[in-house]
Amino acid sequence: MSIIMNLFYKGENKNAVKFAEEMESSGIADRIRHVEGNEGYDYFYSMKDPETVLLIDAWKDQAALDRHHASELMNEIMKLREKYDLHMEAKRYIPDDQGITGADKKFVR
Repeated sequence: MSIIMNLFYKGENKNAVKFAEEMESSGIADRIRHVEGNEGYDYFYSMKDPETVLLIDAWKDQAALDRHHASELMNEIMKLREKYDLHMEAKRYIPDDQGITGADKKFVR
C-alpha cells in the first residue's frame, strides 16, 4: 500500500523555491530518491502562488516513511527548512488499487 504525501512549502521572498533548488543542487533530493521504499520525490512550482512549492513524496508503505522520518536525511531537510524559514502544510493520500476507472477514463489520455 503506497502512501503519497503532498507537502506544500510556503515562505517569503521566493524562499520555498530556493529551498527546493538547494535540495536538488546539494544532492539531498537524489539521496532520498534512492532510499529503499521511496517511490517518488518531485518538486513542483505553483503558477498561482510564487511563494509556494509542492513536493509530491511517495513511499512504499508506512514503515518506509517512518524510516525516512528517523533518518539523518530528515535532519538535513529540517536544517534547510529553518534556513529558509519555511512553513508547511501536509496532505496524505493512499491510492486505491483500481486506478482510473468508469466515467473518469474518458478524461484521461
